Order: sequence, then structure tokens, then C-alpha cells
Amino acid sequence: NDWYGSYGSSSQTNPTGPSSGSYRVWRGGSWYNSLQYCRSAYRLRNTPAHRDHCVGFRVVSQSQ
Repeated sequence: NDWYGSYGSSSQTNPTGPSSGSYRVWRGGSWYNSLQYCRSAYRLRNTPAHRDHCVGFRVVSQSQ
């Protein structure tokens, strides 16, 4: 939901970026991407209207 932009140079927890912009942030990769892109720290950008088969909500299950 965050707008894409540069972060400050200091250490941050849950940075939100700018309050407006032209692009939204995509975090991490998907089943479709190479391994180096499948990190939550990897950031991409695209327009808010963009749709793709490798972008969306991820369900995580924790077994006990």
C-alpha cells in the first residue's frame, strides 16, 4: 500500500516512504521469479492499476 520512494539513510522499522506518488511498492518476488528476488527486502514499483499473475496476497501456514 506504500508509495514508492527513497528511504532515509538511517536505520528504520516499517518505513512507509512518501505520502503520495505515481508508483506503489511491490515487496519480494513470487513463484515466477528467480531466487534473488524472493526476499521481503527486494522492492519493485508499478502503477496502482497494474495487475499481474505473480502479484498478490500470500497465505502462510505455520505447522505445530
